[in-house]
Amino acid sequence: MLEYLLTHLYWISMIASIAALVFAYCQARIVLRSDEGNDRMKQLSRAIRTGAKAFLKRQYRTVAVFFAAMFVIVCVMAALGKLTWYVPFAFLTGGFFSGLSGYIGMTIATQANDRTACAAQKSLNDGLRVAFSAGSVMGFTVVGLGLLDTSIWYALLDLVFHESLSNITAAMVTFGMGASSMALFARVGGGIFTKAADVGADLVGKVEKGIPEDDPRNPATISDNVGDNVGDVAGMGADLYESYVGSIVSTCALGVIAFGSTQFSFQAVALPLLMASVGVLFSVLGTFFVRTEEGASQKNLLAALRRGTNLAAIVTAVVSFGLVVWLFGIQYYGLYLAILAGLAAGVLIGICTEYFTSDTYRPTQKIAESSETGTATLIISGLGTGMMSTIYPIIIVGVAILIAYFCSGLCPVDVPKSDLGLYGISLAAVGMLSTLGITLATDAYGPVADNAGGIAEMAGLDPEVRNRTDALDSLGNTTAATGKGFAIGSAGMTALALIANFKAKLLTNMPGVTDLRLDLLDPKILVGLFIGACLPFLFSALTMGAVSRAAQSVVIEVRRQFREIKGILEGEAEPDYARCVDLCSKSSLHEMVLPALVAIIAPLVTGFVLGGTGVIGMLCGCTVSGFIMAIFMANSGGAWDNAKKYIEAGHFNGKGSDNHKSAVVGDTIGDPFKDTAGPSINILIKLVSMVSIVFAGLIASFSIL
Repeated sequence: MLEYLLTHLYWISMIASIAALVFAYCQARIVLRSDEGNDRMKQLSRAIRTGAKAFLKRQYRTVAVFFAAMFVIVCVMAALGKLTWYVPFAFLTGGFFSGLSGYIGMTIATQANDRTACAAQKSLNDGLRVAFSAGSVMGFTVVGLGLLDTSIWYALLDLVFHESLSNITAAMVTFGMGASSMALFARVGGGIFTKAADVGADLVGKVEKGIPEDDPRNPATISDNVGDNVGDVAGMGADLYESYVGSIVSTCALGVIAFGSTQFSFQAVALPLLMASVGVLFSVLGTFFVRTEEGASQKNLLAALRRGTNLAAIVTAVVSFGLVVWLFGIQYYGLYLAILAGLAAGVLIGICTEYFTSDTYRPTQKIAESSETGTATLIISGLGTGMMSTIYPIIIVGVAILIAYFCSGLCPVDVPKSDLGLYGISLAAVGMLSTLGITLATDAYGPVADNAGGIAEMAGLDPEVRNRTDALDSLGNTTAATGKGFAIGSAGMTALALIANFKAKLLTNMPGVTDLRLDLLDPKILVGLFIGACLPFLFSALTMGAVSRAAQSVVIEVRRQFREIKGILEGEAEPDYARCVDLCSKSSLHEMVLPALVAIIAPLVTGFVLGGTGVIGMLCGCTVSGFIMAIFMANSGGAWDNAKKYIEAGHFNGKGSDNHKSAVVGDTIGDPFKDTAGPSINILIKLVSMVSIVFAGLIASFSIL
């Protein structure tokens, strides 16, 4: 019995997944037992919840058509012998669990917004605890469902179908395409919705009419709050689900490639699953250390959150050493150094993001200061800050990749050092995301606090309540940017693993070919690099344009209501909130299709024209330019947002001043940067790789050049 358990360690990850889901359920119970507040607060929360659920239902119906079409295509490929029959069903489960994780997180978030506002009436710490509990539901649902999906497929293929380890990991990689596809639709669709509403509400309400943020007289207020949930909670949950799952399954597959000819192939697959499992347990432990005192500054609030995340990371780092020694032996310490490099990179990226986006540091304060000379200088300053912020994450990830590659190569095993190095890089990505449960909790609580502030404003609560929720919301902008940094950093590392997987898959479909000649002077690779480097720009252009068009429709509608519905500004008439929600829903669902199709079609067209080597070039170009662009967009957008909040806190003439109006314009430009285009790029990076892997058989068989 003991021998069986030691050779089927996926039961540990299955137990860890159940533990994560049970903890998420307990946190949901804490939220639902909290006081909802007065009738007005309940009414506002109900309106936000109804709008968010209605949007997700419409979005999932649209996405279901895409999944049905892709399922048929993949089934045809399986019938032609280009794929195994596991792939179509793995594709569906990946998409289903990705969407489910976002839906569960959003459901609790929309239940928590009025409860957070009510708790903030008592103290800042009470408000933090309710919002953080809601964020924890999101974080631990994502890791729980991710590990559950992975473990079920592993157990099914092993126990029922008796597949070899290489076939098991190959099938597991393919359900990442379903998760990535769902994540892209959720991020892009939700991002377009939330930023169209946010931009429309700010430009007409704050800038043109001079009314406060979240003022109930603004017709776009409810749609703005709905957008926070469908974009920043449901979209983000689906996004990080696929990041988490993608890093684990790609590492498992590379483990088989690297150690397949040795006795350590099973251990190489077990290690990432066990790392994720211990990360879940210590993330749970870290949540109990997140608390603060009344009147705490943003720096103290951030320290409260970091106390939990750092504890989880440190303990996971220590235990990971024991895992490596247990599975491989002390002489394989190089693998542990790779894991440590990933964990350290995640922490350092978080620190860099905090420095460039938090208003407690000079870069964001300088952006606010530039409002003294007008809107143009504030925008230029924000762009410069975002560009500068890319340098340090690039260096951090670059150093982590080098450490992981060369330290893994120190392992005393007779296999190609390049395969060992790529396995080490992929392990570093798993290390970075191993404590995702608590990292995502600190990210997901931000939209809850934002909604709580809106409800406090619209319900006419004491101004001190809004001050407390604003403090939580401002911190949420920083933690959200940190969460995006984690996702982007892990995407860069995971993409390298996926490229290696694509190369291996390509070779299995090319009889008689033992290796590919990858020469940077090969024109097919060069053209592929150019195409890949251009993809994030094309993708961003489509998503930014979509936000612009959707926001224009909201601006026109809000202006119409102010003009035609008499008594809105006097508070004597009720705006038509539902009309703005409906406009955002229709626009986002229509506009999200084209960017998603670009991610699916680009690797196929490149492969059919340039062949497999051209696709490898495209994947490399997309990874490099997408990594830099995603960081630039996320950090510049976060810095603009917090510069606005810095001014609203009383600096540089405060709310209602010309400085404030300039900052609002900068914030509206940054909104689609940080919440639509930027975070979607890291999904693009992995989705094009996943699509390439799934269709590798066709690419190997059909190409013009």
